[in-house]
Amino acid sequence: MSMRDKLFRILRRGEVEKEEKEEVRKAKKIQKRSIGLIIDGPNILRKEFGVKLEDIKEALENVGNIRVAKVVLNQYAPQGLIEAIVNQGFEPIIVAGDTDVRIAIEAMELIYNSDVEAIAIATRDADFLPIISEAKRKGKVAIVIGVEPGFSVALQNAADYVITMEGSHGGDTK
Repeated sequence: MSMRDKLFRILRRGEVEKEEKEEVRKAKKIQKRSIGLIIDGPNILRKEFGVKLEDIKEALENVGNIRVAKVVLNQYAPQGLIEAIVNQGFEPIIVAGDTDVRIAIEAMELIYNSDVEAIAIATRDADFLPIISEAKRKGKVAIVIGVEPGFSVALQNAADYVITMEGSHGGDTK
């Protein structure tokens, strides 16, 4: 074996080791990413969709760790739903009237929270497109979680990660 062959092998092996280390580093970074989650209750937690909170939690585990989890509901939310939200470790927020303004306020608080690296919004509503844009502008990872029918294509295209829930059958990460 010539000196050139030995040098090539050492460099080659070093390159492979470097690539492997980079993959491990990326995987660790993804696992450690802190997520702030806001769920648009009236839009996502409908009986006809069959979406479960534990399915949302499980789908987000592929992206990072949930540090803040809130579900915004209107005043018509049944007590059983509120109890289920609390039992899953989520914070219920009950508002009179339209929930969109409160969701926007909660999302902005997360965007400007330095302990949160990713913002996840579970909704089908394109009204939250400016929130996704602001999150990305501030360096946050933007995640949208939705369900068909009516999951905004614009919202999906703007996000870094899209999770489409399949009702009570689980979720699929794109």
